Amino acid sequence: MRKQLIQKIQKAGVVGAGGAGFPTHVKVASNAQTVIVNGAECEPLLRVDQQLMEVKAARMVQGLEIVMTATGATKGIIALKSKYKSAIASLEKEIVGKPIRINILGDFYPAGDEHLTVYESTGRLVPQGGIPLKVDCVVSNVETLINIANAVEGKPVTDTYLTITGEVPKPLTLKLPIGTSVLKALKIAGRTNLEGMKVIEGGPMMGKIIEDLNQPITKTTKGLIVLSLNHPLIQKRMLPFEKITKQAQVSCIQCRYCTDLCPRYLLGHNIEPHKIMRTIKHLQGQEETMKMALACSECGVCEQYACIMGLSPRTINSMIKRELAKMGIKPDAPPANQTVNAMQEHRKVPVKRLISRLELKKYDVSAPLTEEEFPVNQVEIMLRQHVGTPSQAIVQVGQQVQKGDLIAVVPDKALGANIHASISGVIKEITDSIVICLMEGSDK
Repeated sequence: MRKQLIQKIQKAGVVGAGGAGFPTHVKVASNAQTVIVNGAECEPLLRVDQQLMEVKAARMVQGLEIVMTATGATKGIIALKSKYKSAIASLEKEIVGKPIRINILGDFYPAGDEHLTVYESTGRLVPQGGIPLKVDCVVSNVETLINIANAVEGKPVTDTYLTITGEVPKPLTLKLPIGTSVLKALKIAGRTNLEGMKVIEGGPMMGKIIEDLNQPITKTTKGLIVLSLNHPLIQKRMLPFEKITKQAQVSCIQCRYCTDLCPRYLLGHNIEPHKIMRTIKHLQGQEETMKMALACSECGVCEQYACIMGLSPRTINSMIKRELAKMGIKPDAPPANQTVNAMQEHRKVPVKRLISRLELKKYDVSAPLTEEEFPVNQVEIMLRQHVGTPSQAIVQVGQQVQKGDLIAVVPDKALGANIHASISGVIKEITDSIVICLMEGSDK
């Protein structure tokens, strides 16, 4: 039974829909005591998970039960914010008589951080640099669980849900075929003229500016936020790294707010961003301090909320992590006495205040979920949209495929995920992606 479930999840190409796209069949093949649903929707403005939990509660709980069976877990926990009242009401009906409970979180950032979600839900501390499995937990995203329930019924992952918001006429949350261009997605939300605009893929805290709007959405795309080129959030993201470094060297006053509000520091991790900023002036002899950057989750609290000088500790940490990786330097073992900071409960960042600080209050609006199917004539499906090795195409140019057909597979013994056609059509091109065009004369 367990082996069959895992095989079906693998066959369907399920990956973590809310993060880096870790292949789900690998995660659920582990043994765990508790499965936690991460329904906190970490990033401001995004609306996918909270709405899916309301309208697809039964499907999500079904996926949760499947993961509990696959991992041997005896407990299920659904972690979500108290403000998701409609979702809570739907879920309470579905978990009656089941070994599943709801864990209510406050409206703070980053409530969806895996380490933080595990601690808030179970009281267990995931070791620095470790994964929830280290404390006998498996964490899964809401949409991932829905995809798992579909997979067990033989339905592969062909679509993804995402929120489109910001400077758009009609903010909405919708389902689109994987491989749909960002440009097409924005047109559906009514934004056709993008002159003087920039688009962030993901959330305002951790998302990245899209340079090519023809790029496709993937299994992990959860949000597109359109903002004016002059918006402070965009201006900060576009700063050259040389200027960011220079600002750190000249302007950091060592107030240590970045450390005091760092979510990972508050969970007892060996990271103090203010010390890392100090080392930018004196690189030599600061190797141990530099290695603190490896504990950074890049949540952005330090640069988007804490720093009174408008500096970017997160960006500095990211650069240091890349350089240390090039040198083959790995993180130290987690602190033997890792304990939660006594101020952790009192230093959570309120989402409403964060939105105000980011100057996004006017965009904190409803983005209603629609199940309407939007016509897409062409998709470009990336062969690498998951952690691990790119998938290998098993189709040829000119071949006709139907939506749901397997078009790329994981190389033998490699970490990865299968990929399926997201529309019916003809294979037009195969490079590091597979382009499928609607068959001429077809209206589907």
